[in-house]
Amino acid sequence: MVKNQSSEDYLETILILSKKRPVVRAVDIANELGYKKSSVSIAMKNLREKEHIRVDQDGFIYLTESGQQIADMIYERHQVISSFLCSLGVDKQTADEDACMMEHVISAESFQALKKHIESL
Repeated sequence: MVKNQSSEDYLETILILSKKRPVVRAVDIANELGYKKSSVSIAMKNLREKEHIRVDQDGFIYLTESGQQIADMIYERHQVISSFLCSLGVDKQTADEDACMMEHVISAESFQALKKHIESL
């Protein structure tokens, strides 16, 4: 696993953008996250070196198998935690912001227990 919140956020963002559009470019990621394109380019270089993404000759970014696994895990955690917080009465924006922080630090064991509890309701 990545064990780096920034890298996980980038991978999750690539996943989310790839669901909305046919191709993802660094500029799309920068716009989505509100980062400078130069910062995104450095992050993409690091993710490419770790083989979590591949970038084709046109600059289109694709998740590799390992990148897809990490992105799917983080995205699922975000969705479950955010939904749970909303069900407790937390407003959507706060729930999303809190889920974004919690998704990176919750252990697999605690997340599975939370998910199982939610499913049993």
